[in-house]
Amino acid sequence: MLEELLIFTRGGLILWSSCRALGGAALKGSPIDALIRSCLLEERSADASFSQDTYALKWTFNNDLGLVFVAVYQRMLHLLYVDDLLAAVRKEFSQIYDPKRTSYDDAFNEIFRQLHLEAEARSEEMKKNKQLTGSRPTKVSTNKTTPGRGASQGTGGAMKNSDSEKGDSDGDSGKEHPNDNFKWQENGLKDNSHARAVVVKGKENGDPNDGAFDVKKLLKLRKNKGGKKNEAAGNVARNTNKAEPKKTVKKNRVWDDGSSNKKLDYTDPADKRGDEVIDQVVVRQGASMMDKDDVVSSDDEEEEEEDGEENSGDVQKKKGWFSSMFKSIAGNSVLEKSDLQPALKALKDRLMTKNVAEEIAEKLCESVAASLEGKKLGSFTRISSTVQTAMEEALLRILTPRRSIDILRDVHAAKERGKPYVIVFVGVNGVGKSTNLAKVAYWLLQHNLSVMLAACDTFRSGAVEQLRTHSRRLQIPIFEKGYEKDPAVVAKEAIQEASRNKSDVVLVDTAGRMQDNEPLMRALSKLINLNTPDLVLFVGEALVGNDAVDQLTKFNQKLADLSAVPTARLIDGILLTKFDTIDDKVGAALSMVYISGAPVMFVGCGQSYTDLKKLNVKSIVKTLLK
Repeated sequence: MLEELLIFTRGGLILWSSCRALGGAALKGSPIDALIRSCLLEERSADASFSQDTYALKWTFNNDLGLVFVAVYQRMLHLLYVDDLLAAVRKEFSQIYDPKRTSYDDAFNEIFRQLHLEAEARSEEMKKNKQLTGSRPTKVSTNKTTPGRGASQGTGGAMKNSDSEKGDSDGDSGKEHPNDNFKWQENGLKDNSHARAVVVKGKENGDPNDGAFDVKKLLKLRKNKGGKKNEAAGNVARNTNKAEPKKTVKKNRVWDDGSSNKKLDYTDPADKRGDEVIDQVVVRQGASMMDKDDVVSSDDEEEEEEDGEENSGDVQKKKGWFSSMFKSIAGNSVLEKSDLQPALKALKDRLMTKNVAEEIAEKLCESVAASLEGKKLGSFTRISSTVQTAMEEALLRILTPRRSIDILRDVHAAKERGKPYVIVFVGVNGVGKSTNLAKVAYWLLQHNLSVMLAACDTFRSGAVEQLRTHSRRLQIPIFEKGYEKDPAVVAKEAIQEASRNKSDVVLVDTAGRMQDNEPLMRALSKLINLNTPDLVLFVGEALVGNDAVDQLTKFNQKLADLSAVPTARLIDGILLTKFDTIDDKVGAALSMVYISGAPVMFVGCGQSYTDLKKLNVKSIVKTLLK
């Protein structure tokens, strides 16, 4: 049974609803809102269907009028007529649609009833036909066929087969068939005796003068090689017999011991000012790049426009100059999927060269095609430029955060409630979690917020010492309990300590772990569920490209599977490191945002504390399409 059919504009205005017009029961939850958030806004409109709770949703568009048609039904029913009904509703409603009108409750009710009944009747008829054809016995053909030839050739084919069979029974197995360029042997296989024999001169008979392989030469080469090896081995043995000098054993380095600070001080003497060296480390860093906005220059935009013109020209050449020019000049022509394919293929290839995952590039192109199919092309407008504009809008929608990511405002809100704002940094091994945690701490210090570090990486050797070094350089407190402790308990005690000391922010450092490491992922899930942090940041490398998508997907999946509560806490945001090393290969940012829906909140672009940026969405989109 169909639960609801809804018609609304792309702007969100509901024009007609079967529940509102025909008095049906209201839906539980908000499946249509979930569809808009998860599919339509994230450029997944090319998907076949969407599921939310117990409901399944299907949809279609009228891109020329800007209308969306959504059907909702119980997922377990598998209604076969939904696609047929949506197509019929789209056709009939488009004929009576008036942009100035906002309600169609009276005008479309009877039409929908009739369309619904017709669709159900056609579905029932199809079911009956399937049952009849399924129960009808199938005839087995008794015609014998000549080996290697088609079995179904109509009446003429059957006659030919019987004739050939008769000929074979008479013993005329070598008879040449009139329609074949080969003879049949007695065993039913093709006689390839007429085929051209290709023999390389000298290789066939093994003549050494004609280039054949000489076994004597091979044996001679092996003997010489073996002799060299034996000679080299003898030299090595003679060298090892000589007395080796005693190796100097490196002494263990003692960290954070007041007596050994002088020995560990490797700074340039010219930069020393007594005890003010540590203070100067902080002062020399300057302002964090997080508070600076990147501006894309107009020259860059002009160059990108020219590149777009050239690329679109290449697409038009591939498609055919005359047909594309006719489409662009004539105008008012309805775009079909075949018209969009050449331009979309060029865009897909371009995205993949910028390190976007192939599957995601494919889905993006399908979504753009779904949004443009059926739309009228304006006069003097090229298809390639229309596709380029649609893709640019789609990328902007994906990369623009759908919720506020103003951490400073959230920190002040938590401060008013008398609680510290807790950020947990998670990710795989070696991506730079501790280093970028220190960069975030430095940025927060510049906004006059008190920060405390929590050393919850109790697994990796040297992790606590590394964080302790950052805390000393930044002159902020650190909470630590050493190694081999439960990180969830350490984080909880750190948050309690921060509450007592009135700290504004707690930055929790966790151990790096591979996404398939079950024990460590279970420990991470426990830490997040026990302490309910305000923000869970996934730290990923911009270098790894498509592997970052796999990491992020599996992190989210493990956190969901191992959660002890019904509503699992997943990744809230992304911090991309080593962004300054990838040139224009910025596709990892798009892939990670598309696959998780979490925004990129920080971008690491260097080795100093100031090298932390916001993601410039417009710049990323221009780079992807350049």
